[in-house]
Amino acid sequence: MNCTIMNQSNNITRKSFIRNSALTAIGVAATGNMKSAKGFSKKKETMNINTLSIKNVRLETGFVYEGDEVIATKTDLFYLEIEDGKISKVAPNRPDADAMDAKGLLMLPSFRDMHIHLDKTFYGDKWQAVRRRSNGIKGMIALEQKILPDMLKNSTFKAEKTIELLQSKGTAFARSQVNIEPTSKLDSLKHLQTALENKKAGFGAELVAFPQHGIFYTDTVPFMKEAAKMDIDFIGGLDPYTIDGSIEKQVDFIVQLALDNNKGIDMHLHETGNSGLQTVEYLIQKVDENPVLKGKTYLSHCFILGAIEAKKQEEIAEKLAAAGIGINSTIPIGRLIMPIPTLYKYGVKVQTGNDCIVDHWNTFGTGSVLQKANLAAQLYGYVTESGLSRILRLATGDILPLDDSGNQQWPKPGDTANLAFLDASCSAEAVSRISPVKSLIFNGNVVF
Repeated sequence: MNCTIMNQSNNITRKSFIRNSALTAIGVAATGNMKSAKGFSKKKETMNINTLSIKNVRLETGFVYEGDEVIATKTDLFYLEIEDGKISKVAPNRPDADAMDAKGLLMLPSFRDMHIHLDKTFYGDKWQAVRRRSNGIKGMIALEQKILPDMLKNSTFKAEKTIELLQSKGTAFARSQVNIEPTSKLDSLKHLQTALENKKAGFGAELVAFPQHGIFYTDTVPFMKEAAKMDIDFIGGLDPYTIDGSIEKQVDFIVQLALDNNKGIDMHLHETGNSGLQTVEYLIQKVDENPVLKGKTYLSHCFILGAIEAKKQEEIAEKLAAAGIGINSTIPIGRLIMPIPTLYKYGVKVQTGNDCIVDHWNTFGTGSVLQKANLAAQLYGYVTESGLSRILRLATGDILPLDDSGNQQWPKPGDTANLAFLDASCSAEAVSRISPVKSLIFNGNVVF
């Protein structure tokens, strides 16, 4: 597949733009060279066009079988029309159409990073490695209390730069944790909301009010109550036994705050001992008692699932599925292997994210959730054409071009135009090779 990029001059008319490739035009828009073309927003990184036509779009159409084994993926070129942020037409290719040219790039659903901390990062600022740690997570809380005031000075700028990194990796939506604690009070939230407002034409997000310093370990209760009334989506929590000294006290507070303010729940849980298991079981109990929270409750990390025996993993996975509690995992590597295949077996919703990009916790984040799908494929043996194409779901939020039988199920007219264009022949190759993202469209807006 030839995916060469055509060169263009800086002075370009809208008509000539439409006739050339999406990738080239997006590159021009991103660098600010296209200054007078009708339909462009003033922001350099995003181009707004109410109606968009794209030709030579590569879409998956089915599987190739040898016996009962999937050995390849069929694709073909198509012509798409987008109106008001929705796909309005998926038609046979029209190579001579006066339309943006995708040049055979593979179109996939845009990616979703469902666990990241956009509000506190060094990305876009000077390099800093992780400092030597002491006293576990409480030692990190003490470090944050020291460094957060300085980090907040340009946190909006750094959040915007991180969003741009995510966009370049094909991500158009994120669930961001936001520190709520006595040191930054509500400033982390307010600064991030400014960044998201500045980027709203090309990026979507939902926010978790995250008590990084504990709810009762520091006097965070009043700030959590105030944040819950603001424009956030989830109430967070953190290792209730280790940090606050009581599983029931923290979980009860979180559940009640979520119920009172019609929010979901997304709790960090790193504990791998008995307290971790008790926290999972108690949260399941509380959600079962309050069915309105089913499908709106998540455990992030939940490392205890990787620390218990296989039989107990299956028991807990079945209970999580029945309670509608999802798991957000960064697909950790090392001695702890999360039982993601078991979670899928019982129908637990599994999501992934980068967590940290570059900050005082971790400096290895790439911004790519496609890389997370690749890591899962390696860890769990999803190495066949079928397995690779299925694990793409981790990056796309469970949206796949083909169903398990190879029937085309995406895209369809009416689908939101959140689209990533990759230099790959199919989903399996994209996951296996972490294929480069060449273009991104969010709600019909050309972003990257």
